[in-house]
Amino acid sequence: MSPLVASIAGIGFWTRGLPSWAAACDYARGGTVADDAPARPSPQLLAPNERRRAPETVAVALDVALAACHAAGRDPATLPSVFASTHGDLAITDYMCATLAHEPRALSPTRFHNSVHNAAAGYWTIGTGALQPATALSAHHASFAQGLLDALAQLACGEDAVLLVGYDSQAVGPLAQMAPSTGLLGGALVLTRAQPGTIQLSARLGAAAPATDAAIGPLQRFAAGNAMAPMLPLFDALATGRDRVALPTGAGRVLQMEVVHA
Repeated sequence: MSPLVASIAGIGFWTRGLPSWAAACDYARGGTVADDAPARPSPQLLAPNERRRAPETVAVALDVALAACHAAGRDPATLPSVFASTHGDLAITDYMCATLAHEPRALSPTRFHNSVHNAAAGYWTIGTGALQPATALSAHHASFAQGLLDALAQLACGEDAVLLVGYDSQAVGPLAQMAPSTGLLGGALVLTRAQPGTIQLSARLGAAAPATDAAIGPLQRFAAGNAMAPMLPLFDALATGRDRVALPTGAGRVLQMEVVHA
């Protein structure tokens, strides 16, 4: 198959200790962590009250999405979007299961509407006023790679630019045994049609090769416990200048990418 190609116009990143793409790059290149890093994202897209009430998954997704759009100089309302999350919000899922089992009439309507997998995409389209298509998907460990394939396919089919967001949060309760995840992690890319003088991706599907410790980058080590960690090899490559990376797409396949740095 012919490779799928794109340019990266903007990048957003957030995890505890590395609350921006600039902080992530500083850490990846020199090992420094921000001393005064916030414990939670504060997405300026939301009004203050909504910002405080939003679950962490929504907060981190909106924070990195808006950062990527600002870095790209793009109006968020004009971009189709793909939101990828391995588990959605497991803390809310655990709460709902426990409440339904012990006191079902006490179930919070607010938490219920935040439990759906497309909650972050919904907050995003409402907050930005976007009327463009928004996709929410999950493919277990392959979630980010499948989201990237979706975004690249949209570009190949004629879209000018697409926003891709990957995020996951802490697993709690019994679900943590079956669907482990630690910390809070989000990353976003604004992808455009390939343009000279920009960071460019060329991607195609291939067979998976055995992983080696040498291939594990600093960001991947830093947030290894999070369910969205499979996206981190790409962010490591973007931060450190590596030109080849592979992301798992499931069933023994990977998305093999060449990165041309501007």
